[in-house]
Amino acid sequence: MPFSYTLQATSGKARAGRITTNHGEILTPVFMPVGTLGTVKAMSPQELMDTDAQIILGNTYHLYMRPGHELIRKAGGLHKFINWERPMLTDSGGFQVMSLAALRKITKDGVKFRSHIDGSLHYFSPESVMEIQEALGADIIMSFDECPPYPASWDYVEKSLTTTLKWAERGKRAFNNHENQALFGIVQGGIYNDLREKSALALIDMDFPGYSIGGLAVGEGKEDMFRVTEFLHDILPADKPRYLMGVGTPSDLLNNVARGVDMFDCVMPTRNARKGSIFTRHGKMIIKAARYKEDFSPIDPECSCYACTHFSRAYIRHLITMNEILGMRLATIHSLHFYQELMSMAREAIMADRFSDFLAEMLPVLDRIVD
Repeated sequence: MPFSYTLQATSGKARAGRITTNHGEILTPVFMPVGTLGTVKAMSPQELMDTDAQIILGNTYHLYMRPGHELIRKAGGLHKFINWERPMLTDSGGFQVMSLAALRKITKDGVKFRSHIDGSLHYFSPESVMEIQEALGADIIMSFDECPPYPASWDYVEKSLTTTLKWAERGKRAFNNHENQALFGIVQGGIYNDLREKSALALIDMDFPGYSIGGLAVGEGKEDMFRVTEFLHDILPADKPRYLMGVGTPSDLLNNVARGVDMFDCVMPTRNARKGSIFTRHGKMIIKAARYKEDFSPIDPECSCYACTHFSRAYIRHLITMNEILGMRLATIHSLHFYQELMSMAREAIMADRFSDFLAEMLPVLDRIVD
């Protein structure tokens, strides 16, 4: 089926919707686990589906570097290569290029950069990034952008934005696979409202099927993040999805759902879980803490995930303190299950027009450390 978005309900500025893709439907708000190299670390595709993950994310830069987009094309695309039957999104590579500041040079035509692996020289342009993402075959793909660092001056961000908008035009012209993929424009502009508005309006004129919000969660304070997403709520089209890139903690997700964001991704639940920091509906659990050594209750007695229904805090603590892979896997299973459950609960609250009450119930506990 062709890509589409339907706004189903609102509660304040919070939105519940349905995205349709060739690989199935996505109910929003939605969190997308990050599969940087074609795998969500420590998880099999079946385990991801068991957490109710509706869509996962792949990283264009890293997949281009290894194993290479041409190999993935020969395999029939990323869905077949990794055996994932549900929707998938790939990012633009812009954030990774930003992080290679010492190894790259930005020009009006594209970016020359050296591999973080072996120092070999490579080049990304708006056109080549479209070619790579078409080879990967994700349902939703991103325009190539320059993601400015934080802090950055207004002058720097304005110049960066001018480049990003030109790249968006070029990428849109080069994009061919309209029947199978949806190309999102990326709203940049740093923490500056006037530049965010300029970016959003220019991309709206280009008529993308969805809009990403980039350049946040790069070091700015939470207040600036929330101010930017709230500012963009009334500018971005109500009938198209909004994706906040690279965010974040459970409270970040809910605070941005409250500001009209539909889609999220972040490595935080998986990365933190592998290190023994587990997200729950009662706050963050540091499972390595000594108080869990003889605690034979589940991570969360109310949770239905595989880790909580089969194993104790004491056992998972033992595994993680011993650096056993199973401990990392069980902690990851729970954290991803919780993220999906949180988005499902948020959607139910929006559909019932009680999201503000839900927000007031959840925010006080999500950021605390579990006793």
